[in-house]
Amino acid sequence: IHILKRSNLCFSIPERNECIKANAKSCGECIQVGVKCGWCMDPFLKQGEATSTRCDELESLRKRGCSSAMVENPRGSQLVLKDKAVTNRNQGEGKLRPEDITQIQPQKLTLSLRSGEPQSFNLKFKLAEDYPIDLYYLMDLSYSMKDHLENVKNLGTQLMLEMSKITSDFRIGFGSFVEKKLRNPCTGDQNCTSPFSYKNLLTLTRNGQEFNTLVGQQQISGNLDSPEGGFDAIMQVAVCGEHIGWRNVTRLLVFSTDAGFHFAGDGKLGGIVLPNDGKCHLENNMYTMSHYYDYPSIAHLVQKLSDNNIQTIFAITEEFQPVYMELKNLIPKSAVGTLSANSSNVINLIIDAYNSLSSEVILENSKLPEGVTIMYQSRCKNGVTGEGEMGRKCSNISIGDEVFFIISITAKQCPKMGKPETIKIKPLGFNEEVEITLNFICECDCHKHGIENSEICHNGNGTYECGACRCNEGRIGRQCECSTNEVTSEDLDKSCRKDNGTDICSNNGDCVCGTCECKKRENPEERYSGKFCECDNFNCDRSNNKLCGGHGHCECRVCICDANWTGSACDCSLDTTTCLASNKQICNGLLFFVNHNAKFYQASQCETTCVECVQCRAFGTGEKKDTCERDCSYFNLIKVKDRGKLPQPGQAFPLMHCKERDANDCWFYYTYAVNNKTEKEVHVVETLDCPAGLALLLIWKLLMIIHDRREFAKFEKEKMNAKWDTQENPIYKSPINKFQNPNYGHKAVVL
Repeated sequence: IHILKRSNLCFSIPERNECIKANAKSCGECIQVGVKCGWCMDPFLKQGEATSTRCDELESLRKRGCSSAMVENPRGSQLVLKDKAVTNRNQGEGKLRPEDITQIQPQKLTLSLRSGEPQSFNLKFKLAEDYPIDLYYLMDLSYSMKDHLENVKNLGTQLMLEMSKITSDFRIGFGSFVEKKLRNPCTGDQNCTSPFSYKNLLTLTRNGQEFNTLVGQQQISGNLDSPEGGFDAIMQVAVCGEHIGWRNVTRLLVFSTDAGFHFAGDGKLGGIVLPNDGKCHLENNMYTMSHYYDYPSIAHLVQKLSDNNIQTIFAITEEFQPVYMELKNLIPKSAVGTLSANSSNVINLIIDAYNSLSSEVILENSKLPEGVTIMYQSRCKNGVTGEGEMGRKCSNISIGDEVFFIISITAKQCPKMGKPETIKIKPLGFNEEVEITLNFICECDCHKHGIENSEICHNGNGTYECGACRCNEGRIGRQCECSTNEVTSEDLDKSCRKDNGTDICSNNGDCVCGTCECKKRENPEERYSGKFCECDNFNCDRSNNKLCGGHGHCECRVCICDANWTGSACDCSLDTTTCLASNKQICNGLLFFVNHNAKFYQASQCETTCVECVQCRAFGTGEKKDTCERDCSYFNLIKVKDRGKLPQPGQAFPLMHCKERDANDCWFYYTYAVNNKTEKEVHVVETLDCPAGLALLLIWKLLMIIHDRREFAKFEKEKMNAKWDTQENPIYKSPINKFQNPNYGHKAVVL
């Protein structure tokens, strides 16, 4: 509700009907406005109403006379195409292939979306028992990691033993990195190898002893600065799946270092300016393009790790904990563990980090089509719920626990092409996903049955669909009866003027193809109609501040009363039951029925001269106000406070209840009677009954007049009291300069 305020007067403007406001020309346009909007195919439009008024709120269409069967109001729907149940399996019951294990349900569905109408579905996630794990250990082999390398040499068999408590299907791999190879920092007395960017030393294997043997053969290297080139290595591990040997199972990447990292832009220090392309460049298990491509950015790494379902564990020495904690906040499904001075705690670090990562599930979705939004609600363990961003995840879950998500997808509009779109939702770090096909409801069902070049549309100049003509290019009008090139606007406007007047469509509409299309009101319940938009349904008489007294409806500014009601404002009841005497005769058979229940007749049923005299004597207005004493002293005038104080039927002499409207659109009420002494008596309500809006406007107008008169009087007074100083401005300088010819008056010299 919008409120306009001035001089302490308030006027409320009803909220606009979005269906009417959209000015939809077809059923397809209408249903895209919002879920409240429907399109009526019935030929129910009144003369002057535009085709766009077929689009309206459902309840409004019903009130206007459109049958429910003729309203197009398509609804969205959903269809589950693949709904394989999540796997229920205990460790030791027998191995399943990774592709036979299901942790998310459903897997595939189709949604039909109507603009503004959300479609919701439930998603179940269960952390499967005995789920396979692939772990790749990526180690910094710069010189400062010499002591760490010694402890990692036995990591393979020890880690295999610990991980067997979690899964019976575990594989481990190993790779190393140092820095981009610009020049060898190793001196002659150091037992170190030449620097390299990244080596894949061991593809993922179930042989822990092979891991120990291969790591034992490694030598440390050197570097020119403290930050290492680990981002190059992470990128290659993520995108070179065939070389690493990743399966579609839980993928863990352990990144072990005691230094910081280079990122995008640092390559310029070595003359490398090309951005990282995010592709695999391994030859003989060596990264060969480190001298050609810059380091990847953090955002690039996040994307590739997510695309390949890799969860990262940063095993970092205490010195660089703050740096990698900040990095963890930028990389979803990652963890940071503090590495001891010689990596002696690396196994416990990996187990703790894995438990932390697996205890949290976070949903993410692929890029959404334009105009489509998605919302998540989580139903987690122990009754914990979440909405918004917190609705995407559940924490503190254990193996075998089930959690649920309610996912709502809403289309705000139809895509430009209107074609189906596909999005995917998956838990971060897992290979499973839900595939969702989005179909958009952009047209009504009746559109399919449209008749092209229909005779209804003026000899085939349009397609007749959904009860209206959709005109061909270059044609206009409700029935496409006009060509934009055939007639001038002056000719068209002539037929839109009533009685050859000057107002086009009574100033209540626009002339379209020689036919008036009436304007729409802010209030959707109020409408103009008629050939010249001369009619409306809101300017009828009111009673008790209700249109047509609440007992009828307004048509072309005239009240059409309900049964048993009459009067210009439908405020006079025709029910005679309250006038029946004990003998069942109306007014005991002595009086004629005038009005019961203090209802009122119009002036046409009262004496006209009496009306004018009551007006001048009670309120000092009306046509007889100047001759009131001479013409209107033939009755006794008695003022009462309100209508309830007026005399009521049932006394011994005839009584007429009357009401009349004055020039200011205000009603006044009175009774007229001849008493037993043959004296004429008039009782009148001393206050006028004015419409609320009009009364406020009159008050506002009066206040403005008083304010303006005061301001003008103040101005006149100040002008009279002003004393103007006539002294010349001391800095004034005349704009006129005089110059005299020095030779003026002298004789010319003869040469």
